[in-house]
Amino acid sequence: MSGFLFTSVKTAGGMSKSQGRRRVGIVGYGHLGQYLVQQLQKDGSQHGLELAFVWNRDASKLEGTVPAELQLGDLTDFLERRADIIVEVAHPCIAQDHGESFLKAADFMVGSPTALADFGTELKLREAARQAGHTLYIPSGALWGGQDIQRLHDGGMLQALTVTMVKHPDSFRLGGHLGELVQGAQQERKVLYYGPVRGLCPLAPNNVNTMAAACMAAPSLGFDGVKGCLVADPNLPDYHVVEIEATGPGGFSVSTRRKNPAACGAVTGAATFVAFWSSLLVCQGHGGRVYLC
Repeated sequence: MSGFLFTSVKTAGGMSKSQGRRRVGIVGYGHLGQYLVQQLQKDGSQHGLELAFVWNRDASKLEGTVPAELQLGDLTDFLERRADIIVEVAHPCIAQDHGESFLKAADFMVGSPTALADFGTELKLREAARQAGHTLYIPSGALWGGQDIQRLHDGGMLQALTVTMVKHPDSFRLGGHLGELVQGAQQERKVLYYGPVRGLCPLAPNNVNTMAAACMAAPSLGFDGVKGCLVADPNLPDYHVVEIEATGPGGFSVSTRRKNPAACGAVTGAATFVAFWSSLLVCQGHGGRVYLC
């Protein structure tokens, strides 16, 4: 990939980073984290990227696949690895607990944007990006047409936005009331939730990141204005469905339906892995703002 511009950057301690590849820190080593690490090790150099560190809550999962010198034992020691961009693919609590510190030193890609449904967290990270001049990246993931949603918002044309996600019941990781509902969907299609996305994110933090990305693409509506519909369908054994409906003035509307192949029980569809890698390649530094990639 061409077009990377590299400059000397001062770290928090005043040390100058050498010109060259952008250093990437990966936080989380589940299926998506493993995929990104493999891609960085295999193809990172041709895209101007190199692996700075990998952190996982259970460090034993790194053994045998991540070189010891790239393993980060304590996440609070991330500054020592001088990453240019830190990618979270672990859990929303990472952005809530460490996102502000990350943005003071580097660009930050939030792989779990459901974290931003917490109003205080969103404000805190937006302000940290603005003050430090680093970019808060929101990966599109399974969101189709995110840039188009942004354009509608920018032109004052977006009046309503609904995101519907349909998965096999075994693909959900839910607790509480929604967990009980999904157990009753093993035989027939069932709507688990319909309403503002803000109310759904804390109930299904690992399942509705696509909805959260849509909220960030449409800040005029945000987490309170964008509607989310979560559906369990036992007749979808090998793919997920994401439907987007946007409406505007004068009868304007646009609808999309995306089928994402997925192994039975998988939380993340296969195409989303490639989408995350493509998003990472976009993260070249876009200044102190929020950027959908």
